[in-house]
Amino acid sequence: MGANSSSISELPENEYLKKLSGAEPISENDPFWNQLLSFSFTTPTNSADLKLLEEATTSVCKSLVEKNPRTGNLGSLIKVFLSRTKELKISAECQNHLFIWQAHNALFIICCLLKVFISQMSEEELQLHFTYEEKAPGSYGTESEDLIEELLCCLIQLIVEIPLLDITYSISLEAVTTLIVFLSCQLFHKEILRESIIHKYLMHGRCLPYTSRLVKTLLYNFIRQERSPPPGTHVFQQQTDGGGLLYGIASGVATGLWTVFTLGGVGSKPTPQLEQCSPLANQSLLLLLVLANLTDAPDTPNPYRQAITSFKNTQDSTAFSSSNPHAFQINFNSLYTALCEQQKSDQATLLLYMLLHQNSNVRTYVLARTDIENLVLPILEILYHVEERNSHHVYMALIILLILTEDDGFNRSIHEVILKNITWYAERVLTEISLGSLLILVVIRTIQYNMTRTRDKYLHTNCLAALANMSAQFRSLHQYAAQRIISLFSLLSKKHNKVLEQATQSLRGSLGSNDSPLPDYAQDLNVIEEVIRMMLEIINSCLTNSLHHNPNLVYALLYKRDLFEQFRTHPSFQDIMQNIDLVISFFSSRLEQAGAELSVERVLEIIKQGAVALPKDRLRKFPELKFKYVEEEQPEEFFIPYVWSLVYNSAVALYWNPHDIQLFTMDSG
Repeated sequence: MGANSSSISELPENEYLKKLSGAEPISENDPFWNQLLSFSFTTPTNSADLKLLEEATTSVCKSLVEKNPRTGNLGSLIKVFLSRTKELKISAECQNHLFIWQAHNALFIICCLLKVFISQMSEEELQLHFTYEEKAPGSYGTESEDLIEELLCCLIQLIVEIPLLDITYSISLEAVTTLIVFLSCQLFHKEILRESIIHKYLMHGRCLPYTSRLVKTLLYNFIRQERSPPPGTHVFQQQTDGGGLLYGIASGVATGLWTVFTLGGVGSKPTPQLEQCSPLANQSLLLLLVLANLTDAPDTPNPYRQAITSFKNTQDSTAFSSSNPHAFQINFNSLYTALCEQQKSDQATLLLYMLLHQNSNVRTYVLARTDIENLVLPILEILYHVEERNSHHVYMALIILLILTEDDGFNRSIHEVILKNITWYAERVLTEISLGSLLILVVIRTIQYNMTRTRDKYLHTNCLAALANMSAQFRSLHQYAAQRIISLFSLLSKKHNKVLEQATQSLRGSLGSNDSPLPDYAQDLNVIEEVIRMMLEIINSCLTNSLHHNPNLVYALLYKRDLFEQFRTHPSFQDIMQNIDLVISFFSSRLEQAGAELSVERVLEIIKQGAVALPKDRLRKFPELKFKYVEEEQPEEFFIPYVWSLVYNSAVALYWNPHDIQLFTMDSG
């Protein structure tokens, strides 16, 4: 682990940290603070070093928790930081490296201490620690009672007001990280927090007016994907002697590229992350997701969610609604580009879901784009690699498709976009295919994967709903896509027969014995029949609305016509089978008239001619298939643990002891 690790383990013996956590009160003007804050070290990016840092901080914190009620040193450290931040903007403009460096170090120490405090004590106890001052033991100060609010407000101001330069990158990142840490008390509760002291501070009072600016800045940090500055370009390089601080902590000072460390799956496999080139973009997105998913206060809706659901394009000149004080404008073109480029991560997919589902301005803009393939292809790739993704990421990708397919314009346009050489699709070489046909292929593949592996009804329902929404607009289906639709039906048909046989055998066997309970084959049969019905409705919807556009589907239907025989007289499918039966009979007789030994090309030619000749009024009209995504009641029960699992797995240079986590269950990864 090198010198860095050994220097971390020596932290508890560091004389300055001993003094900070000791029994002596230190006044804000003491030269000690200059000495404490003049250190330089490299960020640990592996979980082993971060764990060491956590352990070292914990031992310093134990002493501080015990002594702070008498010394008020935590409050003094925070006041030192607050006084230094007043000059930060000027320091950035004047390139005052030393000043920014020391302010960053102060914040870094505060963040490390806070992280341990929050994991070990209640919010009420934490609040008390902010009120202690250097007076008689246990006494309360009046002016510092809102030191938490002052610190939170200062962090928000720092994020929104300090220009992002090489020399300010680290302190901007540290401010975002500290806000995440402030909100991390949720990690240590099984239940969703609905009444939190920190939430109150962020939703009321001095922090509230900054809501839209904070959301906008965090979004722009995500959009810009600013890389971490190279080592040595943004710090004052201090000459240290034997008495100086040489310990290594996750500060972001003099850091090279930061890597995301993955500490095992949360409920499932974490997404393998590439080297994290933009820690600020990653951390900003995580903070944004945490803020957007805070629960509403009894008297106020979450202002951060209000801001996210209502912002508009910079080119939109319509007036803001007076009902939402947190609305703002942002460049949608830049946002769209970033969303297209970043879909490999869970958090970017979750942001896209939130924006499409909750912000009608973004949804309208995205659906009007003429390069929609740039967004849809990365989503299809997530679904294609379903084995490697965690289930939540797959759900989000699928729901995004479902939301997009609610729009008829989208369903039409995807068949007009022709793609060349889809290299990640391995089952078959696709030299040329429409985006619509590729989407159908990937969704059907997801259904088949789910049938054989996870057997998740929710996944099935959403896949079928997306196909159903598109079915009336199917155009020029690729022959492989048409084959896969019928192959899926074949698979379902075999499954149906197998369960039917098991149910019959089970009933026969049970007549002679009353001992063992029967498996619920009736329920299995019911589920399969629902899925078969849906598939028949999808095929029927395509035939009644766009038969003449889809000769390949008619060809696949005729090729496997025997599959449908058993469902013609089945009471659950008789009505929907009428049209399919009519189409099969009509085209079969035309092929018979044409003679035997027909080539594929000749069959397709006959189908195309027949499609024009088939009287449309002979096909029975059914209600249009339309499914709309609706969020379940109490969505926070799903989203809050999910967001915090992303923070736990993907936040840069943040480590929590897995044994302390209560919000979600840990697995071995």
